[in-house]
Amino acid sequence: MISVSETFVDRLRVLVFADRAGAGAAAGEAAATCLAAALDARGAARAIFAAAPSQDEVLAHLTGREDIEWSGVTAFQMDEYVGLAHSAPQRFARYLTEHLFDAVAPGHVEVLGGDDPAEVECERYAALLANGPIDLVCLGIGENGHLAFNDPGSTDFCDSRPVARVQLTRESREQQVHDGCFARLEDVPLGAFTLTIPTLLRGRELHCVVPGARKRSAVAAALRGEVTPDCPASILRTHPQATLYLDLGSQPWSDA
Repeated sequence: MISVSETFVDRLRVLVFADRAGAGAAAGEAAATCLAAALDARGAARAIFAAAPSQDEVLAHLTGREDIEWSGVTAFQMDEYVGLAHSAPQRFARYLTEHLFDAVAPGHVEVLGGDDPAEVECERYAALLANGPIDLVCLGIGENGHLAFNDPGSTDFCDSRPVARVQLTRESREQQVHDGCFARLEDVPLGAFTLTIPTLLRGRELHCVVPGARKRSAVAAALRGEVTPDCPASILRTHPQATLYLDLGSQPWSDA
């Protein structure tokens, strides 16, 4: 897990690794250390997890850490589709259950995307998130620069809503096909629930792993130029404890 290069872009620490396995393992190790510190300090930890193939190695590392007292951890989803059956294999809750929750058995798992009307569900989940600090956020960056489902063109860095019901851009929906989650674009839901940017930035530590050449242009946009809602991921540069983990495919510097 030795990085090829390390730099800072504004406040954001950027680590580049030789491959996605190294990037994911390093992010997983840092996430485990964050959880352990919170558990030692308070006897409890609260974490938000993204659900995507980019997170496979991160979550695999976490499941292999036997020194974390998972019974003291409350786990939250970062986002969830609207309109998929609860049994659908593409649901993010199912991904997190299969890749993390079943293996480690957190003390509390708060699932997003219930059957209540959207406004009621957003308020319910926002209340759960507000019950305590958020110690850890494990996330990625979308091909269009989104964080969670905060897409370019609709993101508000000062959003007053902790959780929002959003319409997905075509680019976000296409990524779900590229990731192999859906066979066809028309199968991808049009809407989703997402934690908003201010909610994500509440996390004491943000660990963002972004492997693969398909993400290179989004990473470049996030690290260069202005911090702007036109590239939601650029907001990571303002957080005091955020780290971005890249591989040689996603890094935007030719000499890394």
